[in-house]
Amino acid sequence: MASPSKRREMDMMKLMMSDYKVDTINDDLQMFYVTFHGPTDSLYQGGVWKIKVELPEAYPYKSPSVGFVNKIYHPNVDESSGAVCLDVINQTWSPMFDLMNVFESFLPQLLLYPNPSDPFNGEAASLLMRDRAAYEQKVKEYCKAYATPEENSSDDDDEDDDSMSEDGSDSDDDDDDDEVAGKADP
Repeated sequence: MASPSKRREMDMMKLMMSDYKVDTINDDLQMFYVTFHGPTDSLYQGGVWKIKVELPEAYPYKSPSVGFVNKIYHPNVDESSGAVCLDVINQTWSPMFDLMNVFESFLPQLLLYPNPSDPFNGEAASLLMRDRAAYEQKVKEYCKAYATPEENSSDDDDEDDDSMSEDGSDSDDDDDDDEVAGKADP
């Protein structure tokens, strides 16, 4: 079995060779941003989000921390921090999963099938259960206001991206988070 660092490199290479835009923050490949597009045929279609990913030392045995940098209106995403409440990332992660699973399956499924009974954003959960049409309108308003390609490409992030996944992983050093430090050694 490959060491965690080799697995991290393999998973990063797969992600970089896919259709996702990946912006590394430092050359140890433990923290980076991925440009994520809302799933087709969903309320989030056309939206573009910057996702901050942190890989722990023990990745893939420990789950990555994943958080939305720009705002999204969703019952299972904290509106202020962007932290994601998703069991498969926070509790049931397995080394069988990889970064492609996060962006090809887990996040699209989260957006397609919100779970208002396990909310991170109580207001969104309540609105979804109480008035679906108003919820859908608010999702579309947020997409238009915060998830456009122009909004997402800004280099000066106003959002507080210190908090990540619900598992408590976080980063307090956001001094140079947006700079690409270099390329990984082959």
